[in-house]
Amino acid sequence: MAEPIRLKELAKKEDLLTSGHRMCSGCGAPIIVKMVFLVSEYPIVACSSTGCLEVSTCISDYSAWKIPWIHSAFENAAATIAGVESMYQSLKRKGKIDREIKFVTFCGDGGTYDIGFQSLSGAMERGHDMLYICYDNGAYMNTGIQRSSATPFGADTTTRPAGSVIPGKTEQRKNLTKIMAAHDIPYVAQASPSHYQDLMKKVKKALEIKGPKFLNVLSACNRGWRSSTDDAILLSRLGVETCYWPLYEVENGVTRLNYIPKEKKPLPEFLKPQGRFKHLFQPKNEWAMKRFQELVDKEWEDLLRISVTDQK
Repeated sequence: MAEPIRLKELAKKEDLLTSGHRMCSGCGAPIIVKMVFLVSEYPIVACSSTGCLEVSTCISDYSAWKIPWIHSAFENAAATIAGVESMYQSLKRKGKIDREIKFVTFCGDGGTYDIGFQSLSGAMERGHDMLYICYDNGAYMNTGIQRSSATPFGADTTTRPAGSVIPGKTEQRKNLTKIMAAHDIPYVAQASPSHYQDLMKKVKKALEIKGPKFLNVLSACNRGWRSSTDDAILLSRLGVETCYWPLYEVENGVTRLNYIPKEKKPLPEFLKPQGRFKHLFQPKNEWAMKRFQELVDKEWEDLLRISVTDQK
């Protein structure tokens, strides 16, 4: 059993992502980044592709990052940090660096699931010692709330709007966590900021493992989800409790469920506070709501079948 995360001790540490950045009030992404920095016992070099986090934390001469941080293009954050990690390994071999440094990316789902997937897949296959973290808010939020392949079934976006004929996105979201596990890398996991102990333990574990690691974290976006600005943690928790966003890890090929709800909540409890799903509650879209629940149930049942569990 891993040691619990002691918040009183972590609270004494310096914030390496400062306040005063331009992220929206209630955004999940900076919450996730701060949790990662607080739990790390190593110096970090980070990279972010173009996206909400990048454009809002580094504007002209002003940066909220108190670590070495690189803004890369939308498509190549994984390649960028892989190159830095390669240079670091070379300098270590030459005896020019003797510190243990960790290399982390923070990218949204647009720059991970879609535009940056080739770069990510290549870096994982080559075996770079890096941790790739996707803050998954389910659309291209920074550029106008367009659909991405991470957008869930039924969601209303600007490029897949819900109307009289089509009830939002008609395709199932890509299961990128499974795809990354299929790369046979040492560690892959899903996490949520609502379950902070689980998230921080996974980050801590990943930073101790040599080789490529991938962490997919649910990141609420009140602008794109059309929810309240104080609902990020509530919605993240409901995502877990309805099993829309299961908490699990795949370590050296073994799938482990980290959390099983005592009572699995129905999916509408997660969807109702979000304006992007309001059309699914109309009688004419009852079939779509049923289909969405079936998709979530199938993924959960598949995980139960193949997983070991932390819970008795």
